[in-house]
Amino acid sequence: MGRHPGAAALDNPRRKEDIIESTLVELAELQTRLIRASGCAGVCYDVLQESFEGVAATINDLVKARGTMAQCHVALSEAKQRIPGLRTVSWGDGNPCPKTGQADLRVVA
Repeated sequence: MGRHPGAAALDNPRRKEDIIESTLVELAELQTRLIRASGCAGVCYDVLQESFEGVAATINDLVKARGTMAQCHVALSEAKQRIPGLRTVSWGDGNPCPKTGQADLRVVA
């Protein structure tokens, strides 16, 4: 039986957070390089202003996403104390669970 496509992410639950943090580091380096390039080239601020704003907006959005993910971890941690089986990982066809079980069974001789 093959693995579920999301199984790799379940093997390392911090993978998404690690990606966000490494992207933040790379964007900070990009912003530093833009500042150095601007200084070395002796260009006016307005030449690279749009790039500065784009990098800054992206960093801001990623910081907000990181905070939202942290809040989700806290909420799930609190919820798992009250909901049995919350930490259990499962997947299916996406339909809600039925209130009662029902199946067509046949006797095979």
